[in-house]
Amino acid sequence: MIRTKSIITDAFWQLLEEKPYNKITVKDIVDCCQVNRNTFYYHFHDIPDLLEYAIKQDVNIIIQNNCKPGAATDCLAQIVEYTSKRQNAILHIYRSIQRELFQKELERLSLYVVTEYIDTVTAEAPLPPEDKQLLIRFHKCLVVGITYDWLDNGMSYDPVASFNQISSIFADSGKQFFF
Repeated sequence: MIRTKSIITDAFWQLLEEKPYNKITVKDIVDCCQVNRNTFYYHFHDIPDLLEYAIKQDVNIIIQNNCKPGAATDCLAQIVEYTSKRQNAILHIYRSIQRELFQKELERLSLYVVTEYIDTVTAEAPLPPEDKQLLIRFHKCLVVGITYDWLDNGMSYDPVASFNQISSIFADSGKQFFF
């Protein structure tokens, strides 16, 4: 059962790499993964249900496997790595009517990664809880904002390199940067 769900999800990601979300049909999906329509509907109500499952599944895997950032740019790098693996698919989702679902999961992932980072860097110098939450919210917004800008620009630049350059500019000027 889990294997079939995975096969359907993989076929969906494959199709999203090839064409926009609104051009994908259940027929396309079942033809691609060679299951019948009843099998698809046994596992998913419709394509939006499949999309939600696919994105949440990926975000959960990222959180479980590699969310222990050791440097400020690791927060952004993990999100960039995830979205770059499926660049066309992510852009198709981001530019679709289902953008809100993607944004919600991106924010959940960003919050988790940033929280892990802030917990790591403040472990030796504990902050009052309200200050810690303020830092987490601020950095989550920074990571999400950079990611949105990167997506809005068609993933046409390296946001981690840009972030490092900005940090370097602030460091060279003697000013304290956000991280």
